[in-house]
Amino acid sequence: MNARPGSGPDEAVEGPRDGPGAPGVRAALVAVTVLLFAEAAALIGVLVWLLIDVLVLRPSSFATAIALIVLVAIGAAWVSAIAVASVRRAPWSRAAAIVWQVLQLSVAVGAFQGLFARPDLGWALLVPALVIVGLLLWPPVRLAYSRPEDRTA
Repeated sequence: MNARPGSGPDEAVEGPRDGPGAPGVRAALVAVTVLLFAEAAALIGVLVWLLIDVLVLRPSSFATAIALIVLVAIGAAWVSAIAVASVRRAPWSRAAAIVWQVLQLSVAVGAFQGLFARPDLGWALLVPALVIVGLLLWPPVRLAYSRPEDRTA
């Protein structure tokens, strides 16, 4: 059934050009997954950098340094789990990815302002967050992340 919206409650919404197997949708799914893995790799890189810093340099507060390392480790593990689940199109990974992007968006906004503003980091955080959220909210991509029993509803 390749019905369009509004043609009946028992008919499928997806058509031949916008279903989960369409070329544009496949490209969007790959882009989301690649960007999530890039974000996970960046967080792992930050984690390694922080670990080296705490071993080589003397932090002004050792407790704060360890707390930051633990938080970044949790974030890296979580984003890595989201990226792996995104490959499998787990329904929960879409919501988790959107939540992560909203958090990343708030950090990006903070990077644009203040005494120690870093617009370069702000843009590096803002652009992927907006791209991922935009793609995940696109109905064919949303459909690809849904459960099979939810697709016919």
